[in-house]
Amino acid sequence: MSTNVPDVDGGVFAAVDIGASSGRVILGRVTAGGNDGDNSVALEVVHRFPNGVVENDGGLRWDFDALFAEVLEGLRAAATVASVQGETIAGIGIDTWAVDYGLVDDSGTLVAQPYSYRDDRSLAAVEPVHRILDPERLYATTGLQFLQFNTIYQLATERTLDGVQALLIPDLIAFMLTGARRTEATNASTTGLFDAVAGEWATEFFAALGLRKDLFPPLIQPGETVGTLLPAIAGQVGLPQDTKVVAVGSHDTASAVAAVPAGEEAFAYISSGTWSLVGLELKHPVLTETSREANFTNERGVDGTIRYLRNMGGLWLLSECQRTWAGEGFEPDLAALLAAAAALPTGGPQVNADDSYFIAPDNMPERIRGAVRRTGDLLPDDPVAITRCIMDSLAAGYARTITAAERLAGRAVDAVHVVGGGSQNALLCQLTANATGRPVVAGPVEATALGNVLVQARAAGAAAGGLSELRKIIAAGTSLRRYEPLITVRQGYVQ
Repeated sequence: MSTNVPDVDGGVFAAVDIGASSGRVILGRVTAGGNDGDNSVALEVVHRFPNGVVENDGGLRWDFDALFAEVLEGLRAAATVASVQGETIAGIGIDTWAVDYGLVDDSGTLVAQPYSYRDDRSLAAVEPVHRILDPERLYATTGLQFLQFNTIYQLATERTLDGVQALLIPDLIAFMLTGARRTEATNASTTGLFDAVAGEWATEFFAALGLRKDLFPPLIQPGETVGTLLPAIAGQVGLPQDTKVVAVGSHDTASAVAAVPAGEEAFAYISSGTWSLVGLELKHPVLTETSREANFTNERGVDGTIRYLRNMGGLWLLSECQRTWAGEGFEPDLAALLAAAAALPTGGPQVNADDSYFIAPDNMPERIRGAVRRTGDLLPDDPVAITRCIMDSLAAGYARTITAAERLAGRAVDAVHVVGGGSQNALLCQLTANATGRPVVAGPVEATALGNVLVQARAAGAAAGGLSELRKIIAAGTSLRRYEPLITVRQGYVQ
């Protein structure tokens, strides 16, 4: 299974991978290629921990102190496991969700727990920002999908930004580990203050909004070294002080897309988890007015690629339903619930999974039933029927988004790759194949961690080549499942 990668030394790397509902610290072992150039990568989860928003100081916030304590616990576990195996951890990479930030003062103190994007504080800031920077101008520079919680709107709600810097969540974790302040570029591209063509901060937007040009630390690219561990941190976690913290695709979707195990075919991707990130990988951004009206985003990927996508509703809808049902004393087995939903006939009611109505946590089953009623249809108060509605709605949304991306980018795709937790959902994958009329290739589940580890490995000389070579390593070592369309409801591609 040759990957045409030069013979390189292997290595062991720690991936800190945190999503909106949980986090992990993972050891990634990259095995050196032999004479035929083969490389392989294996993952071992050494620590898992919950994550979630909390009511704090008048808003929905992240408990960053608790989150960072879990990161340290995970790194301690990684150091212990590696030591037992006689291994040396060559680097640490961090990826999380996007847009949220913490404010750090000149002494390095976090001045407050970071707000969550699920807090509605930024709604009131959208109109004032647009009076200064109209949406057309914003999009022509940033290429960013309008979302009410984009960093630019969150910053507009701050009472004062004097004497502080804003660090996006993965950069904040890296700062706490190393003392070095940097802003990783893939995540910077989600702020609404980043020039999609130049790949630099849009400094004119900072000036227009009265923001200091140094509000964010300098940019750093995936594969560059942020710094080494602070002495106190090294002592706490049991790692050498010279252990490097390496920038990866710190927006978790950037790492996930880097790990899409595609070959030479033109592909669309769905990074499926709490949210669904659906789109194409391009060389150049699409900054047209029609693209803005379709609400597509142009975010940076690894190696300067463009992730042309829409941020859509995801399995948050189902997990919130499960939380509500559990509170009512009903905790169905997920596999059984999905199997029962798969047995229901096609053509049932659907909702718009992208509706901001579904963003905040609440009684999600009743919200979904209410949204169905507003369409003139009815949905019974039955977990099986509600689950099927969610799956049908997500698949239909994926199909619409992929078709629109093809049209706007002028590029047809042959297959759809689903990575992340949703790749394990056979019902969703099959419905997506049916809705798009393309084969769906599901896996890997741990795409984000794989992308994180392989970018570190390449920086350390434990892997080589571009994205194609890294993807060959993943494809060769991953069990993938393929779903062919059974009932095709594909929308036609328009050049």
